[in-house]
Amino acid sequence: MSILVTGATGFLGSHVAEALSRAGREVTCLVRSSSNTRFLETLPGVRLVRGAVEDPKSLGPAFEGVTGVIHAAGLTKAKNPTEFMRVNTEGTENLVDAALDSGKVTRFVLVSSAAVAGPSAADGTPVRIGSESTPVTAYGRSKLAAERSVLAHKDKLHSVILRPTVIYGPRDAEILVFFKAVQNGVLPLTNPLGALTSMIYATDCASACVRALDADVPSGGTYFLEDGHPVSFGEMISQIEVALGKKAWLRVPLPSKVTQAAAAATEVFGKLTNRAVMFTRDKCNELQATGWAFDGTSTRAALGWTPEVDFPAGLQRTVVAYREAGWL
Repeated sequence: MSILVTGATGFLGSHVAEALSRAGREVTCLVRSSSNTRFLETLPGVRLVRGAVEDPKSLGPAFEGVTGVIHAAGLTKAKNPTEFMRVNTEGTENLVDAALDSGKVTRFVLVSSAAVAGPSAADGTPVRIGSESTPVTAYGRSKLAAERSVLAHKDKLHSVILRPTVIYGPRDAEILVFFKAVQNGVLPLTNPLGALTSMIYATDCASACVRALDADVPSGGTYFLEDGHPVSFGEMISQIEVALGKKAWLRVPLPSKVTQAAAAATEVFGKLTNRAVMFTRDKCNELQATGWAFDGTSTRAALGWTPEVDFPAGLQRTVVAYREAGWL
């Protein structure tokens, strides 16, 4: 029987589909008609079904022969908060309804986000599962609402909620901006240098998603995904410089007001071009937070999963992949 993967043409979803394919499992990928499916078409055992999570009528065919779901689709940038809710929250609700209607889905894995929990303390103490959720962005709030939608049906649909921290690795176009800034030699500093952030390499994150399909965990179990070693923003930059073999010759600290003004200008550009942009005033609530450190100890025990790639090695692999793709 097949595993349905949403968001498979995106960054994490492509790694999830690849991991399942390599494990010899049948995979059904829900893809938009406008999506680039070239990579997925190279994977054995992968079936493509056209549709979108925000279109309930398109979901039925995707569930044919499906017994498990890894829901990795979602917006990380949007034109407005309503768009975040329409795709991240209502799209999840549609998918849960379709899974229940199918009557054959035995495990539903929601890829949420550590953004749901909110920032960690300035002293570096990591956030643990069970702490109060205090998202500081529209994205985080839409993911929290999606989690609640899944949990509302946990007695009818065996569900696992995963909260990845910052995911990086091959095929990621978002964190690429930091690599390009270092390579170009001029690096704007938007985050506090001492703020700790938990990271997870893409293939490790994907392997956790696959493990969650079969792990003996209670329905509604929620878990952070991180590599066990939070890094400061300053260390992150230094490690990127090592991976690239080049230092940024100019580092420009941006005061909060300047960062906010630049974000506002980016929003104007987005509106004029009718595009969703990542760098917004709302996003500044994340960039300027005290930290994003999380404790995934319980995840390792519950899923029987251990991350294999540490941050320095992950960055080296990422640089190689970027260069092979012609992105750097």
